[in-house]
Amino acid sequence: MVHPLEEDNGPFDDDKDLRAVRQVRGVARGFLAGAAPQGEDAVDAVLLVVSELFTNAVRHAGGATGLRLTAGTGTVSVTVHDASTLPSLPLPLDATRPGGLGWHLVKELSADVRVEVHAMGKTVTAVVRCPTGVMNRAAEESS
Repeated sequence: MVHPLEEDNGPFDDDKDLRAVRQVRGVARGFLAGAAPQGEDAVDAVLLVVSELFTNAVRHAGGATGLRLTAGTGTVSVTVHDASTLPSLPLPLDATRPGGLGWHLVKELSADVRVEVHAMGKTVTAVVRCPTGVMNRAAEESS
């Protein structure tokens, strides 16, 4: 099965339920299979960014309203939409309490992270360096 180089999966029915993160990771795995990433580290980085952004939307922003994955040459962009107009702010790192690492992990694993606030909420996009087969597929499709 060939997956498209861009996949738009939203809105989600049960976006407040953290079990939906498992569903989102499954969508991301299927997408990555079509993008032909090179290296398990790159796949793991993209899956972790998907999980963290989606979980943050569910826990801190009233729920995720959409997910978009886009494969480029050497990158995968992960975009999560939510219904909150509050900016994404990292929690201070604190070894005495659980949690608070997600935003820091996303920033560390991503070449670029953008937050756009709009009337309907916000859009968070993280661009993860991930060598993909996109250039090869584009050349094959144009032949």
